[in-house]
Amino acid sequence: MRVAFRNPLSGFLESARPLTRRARFRRLVGIMELNGAVCVITGAARGIGYALAEKLCGRGARVALTDQDAEALQAASQRLAESDSHVEADAVTLPADVRDREALRNVVESVQHRWGKIDVWINNAGLARHRAIPDFTEEEMDLMMDVNLKGTVLGCQEALRVMAPHESGHIVNMISTAGLRGIPMESFYCATKWAVRGFTQALQEEAAPYGIRVTAVLPGGVDTAFWEDATDAEMPVGSFLKPAQVAEAVCQVLAQDDACVTRELVVRSIEDRDFAGH
Repeated sequence: MRVAFRNPLSGFLESARPLTRRARFRRLVGIMELNGAVCVITGAARGIGYALAEKLCGRGARVALTDQDAEALQAASQRLAESDSHVEADAVTLPADVRDREALRNVVESVQHRWGKIDVWINNAGLARHRAIPDFTEEEMDLMMDVNLKGTVLGCQEALRVMAPHESGHIVNMISTAGLRGIPMESFYCATKWAVRGFTQALQEEAAPYGIRVTAVLPGGVDTAFWEDATDAEMPVGSFLKPAQVAEAVCQVLAQDDACVTRELVVRSIEDRDFAGH
């Protein structure tokens, strides 16, 4: 599968192709720049979150994986321990519900106690329920709003509290291309993602004076277990991105020189049927 990375700010579109000598050098530099960085990832037990943890560990980062599913998080920790990509990396798992401020505060305290700082905070936790508009229950709407929006806001608050005094850091909010347009049967999910995108744009302005970079990442369809809970419909996952492809794009953004920032990154599979429109 070919993958395209698009940054709406520049209109740049690049299809994946064999690495040139310069590209291989830049990738090596990226690995060096992430070496020793302390990263927190929410929703890290599976899917994109786990792929991010694996990629970052492979680049020598110190990674805290958080998730509300303690059992799945333990399984993720075991998979990571058995992976060849993180041989010399340091990782820890910390169960936490992103809807709970105190739980996130405990994550911050644990990470600071272990490593003394937080360089990167990735708000990845999210969920969806796909229904026709009249069929959403209040419980489903509350759950999506609490996890997708409130969880992201609480995570950003904790990250800012730690990063601002040091005038450095990078916050990444994983959103979705559902934050770019309205999608039938995904109306309320779209609403939460539009909200997160608007919040992120405001956060970028507030965080900049403190030297904190903020990036919104909007992946298209990704082949993960996310769809099992979201819908009973059969999804064309064969044309979707793989979690590792999204994680690789995020790592490239994180490895950028401190003098620049990618404010918004759209990642789509070229085989995605909606690619041409977005």
